[in-house]
Amino acid sequence: MSEREGEVTEAKSDTPNPAGSAQGAAKRMRADARRNRERLVAAAALAFQSEGVDTSLEAIARAAGVGIGTLYRHFPTREALIEIVYRREVETLVVAAQELARDLPADEALAQWMQRFVDYIAAKRGMGDSLKILFESKSPLFAEVGGLIPSALKSLVERAAEAGAIRPDADSGDVLHALSSIYAASSGPDWRDRSRRLVQLLMDGLRYGAPGPSAPTA
Repeated sequence: MSEREGEVTEAKSDTPNPAGSAQGAAKRMRADARRNRERLVAAAALAFQSEGVDTSLEAIARAAGVGIGTLYRHFPTREALIEIVYRREVETLVVAAQELARDLPADEALAQWMQRFVDYIAAKRGMGDSLKILFESKSPLFAEVGGLIPSALKSLVERAAEAGAIRPDADSGDVLHALSSIYAASSGPDWRDRSRRLVQLLMDGLRYGAPGPSAPTA
């Protein structure tokens, strides 16, 4: 079915149907549209990480298994797609902090989250120029998500320090500054591997001098 035919089908799904099937068709259309949108955002995130923000929108649509017309219906401009991808990357990192803290010991949760931060930076580097344009255009995006990552990291660092798993003077602001420095590291095919090693070294430094868990009181 062509993109144009798909548009006609979607439009018809909102037309009252005497047989009573219009509501079900509309629900199916909305579910399909949501899935298409999610696939597009996921495909774009991977493309921006590996190819940069100038990657072909047609290639993103193909990777998502939809036509270019579907992409433009959801995201009329490249900047609209970049904005939602960046928001998704931030929110994914925040949710990861909550899940890791729930499932792992405090220091391991922090260590794994810091490694995931590398993937976030990779996506951010791929979108760098366009994010700068969004920032200069006064997009509300940065005000809306700006404090989420520092807050997530702060909770992980404080939890690990309270558990005695990292040094007690660890400051989440300092850790974030060190993590963010990998954004400016020189590019190359081994950038991600080098960044992961640097993050591991940073975690080793945080563990050095950790007092260990407090002995239970009698």
